[in-house]
Amino acid sequence: MANNQYVTSSAEKVLNIINLYELEEDAGKVIPQDGYGYIYSGAGDLYTIKENIASFNHKYIVPHVLRDIENPDTKTEIFGDQLTSPIIMAPVAAHKLANTQGEAATAKGIADYGSILTMSSFASASIADMADAAHGGPQWFQLYMSKDDDINRKILDEAMAHHVKAIVLTADATVGGNRETDKRNHFTFPVGLPIVEDYQSGVGQTMDVVYKSAKQSLSPRDVKFISDYTHLPVFVKGVQTAEDVEIALQAGAKGIWVSNHGGRQLDGGPAAFDSLQVVAKAVNKRVPIVFDSGIRRAQHVFKALASGADIVAIGRPVIYGLALGGSQGVKSVFDYLQTELELVMQLAGTHNIDEVKATQLLDNLYGN
Repeated sequence: MANNQYVTSSAEKVLNIINLYELEEDAGKVIPQDGYGYIYSGAGDLYTIKENIASFNHKYIVPHVLRDIENPDTKTEIFGDQLTSPIIMAPVAAHKLANTQGEAATAKGIADYGSILTMSSFASASIADMADAAHGGPQWFQLYMSKDDDINRKILDEAMAHHVKAIVLTADATVGGNRETDKRNHFTFPVGLPIVEDYQSGVGQTMDVVYKSAKQSLSPRDVKFISDYTHLPVFVKGVQTAEDVEIALQAGAKGIWVSNHGGRQLDGGPAAFDSLQVVAKAVNKRVPIVFDSGIRRAQHVFKALASGADIVAIGRPVIYGLALGGSQGVKSVFDYLQTELELVMQLAGTHNIDEVKATQLLDNLYGN
């Protein structure tokens, strides 16, 4: 491993999380500057990354009383897997930037909580390491396609051999976004990317180089290729319009993943939460919807579910928990959001996740 100065480690510990904004600040004190810049920052002027969070205020949760609720139930199910809550882990590259334990610790913390890790093709651990650490817990695999289908088959074979339950095709990152923080910090990966080592080592490379080594021209044929080869449900990740919903579903997708890559790709694009409402209407409950980008509060989780999402995925906060507390820190992030979600559900008069999904939010006519 090169440039060990860029990699941190942390003892396993439960975190006393006040909120995820402060957690980000605390993680910035232990993750080296260039690695932290890669994790927290986004594209261009950071407009979209900020709007991802601000957009949740476009809707209100209406409090309800006299609903006979004491212990709201956050459990849910997807593809036959029972989850502690509808909160899963989004694919995030190179967890070893935050902690030398990397994805293995992330996988363990998520499995201990009772949720799903979406493995990234650009992970700094192998599929086997992540699967072993989860001790049989459900996992999905996110694919950045190679230009060589033989390599794609090899990667998918490995994922299937470790019993992943779904494949997530990231379609909104065929090129790297304009990430000025990375340029300013002269960021290159100090850790390897073993899953894609047949076409990219990662070490010493910029994110732009890593992206350019993968397939940059995606089409509906790629969705069909993955679906036909794996016979697993395929999510198309990065969908933000009704038109793209139809393209993905006609290609064979069994799930839609609403995301703008956490504001890391096209700056000046719409907030993911605003796109969710358009996409959910177009999907019309034909397939499950996963939503990510901007989740920092359980109120955000609640609003996403009430706006059409079936599952909500988080990314950066989990990496901050990993940096500060290893696998226990990862679990702490999920525990924090679940506790806050139970509070929100109680005050909103919802007994369970189905009732959250049926909730009517109130438009914020002031737009602030």
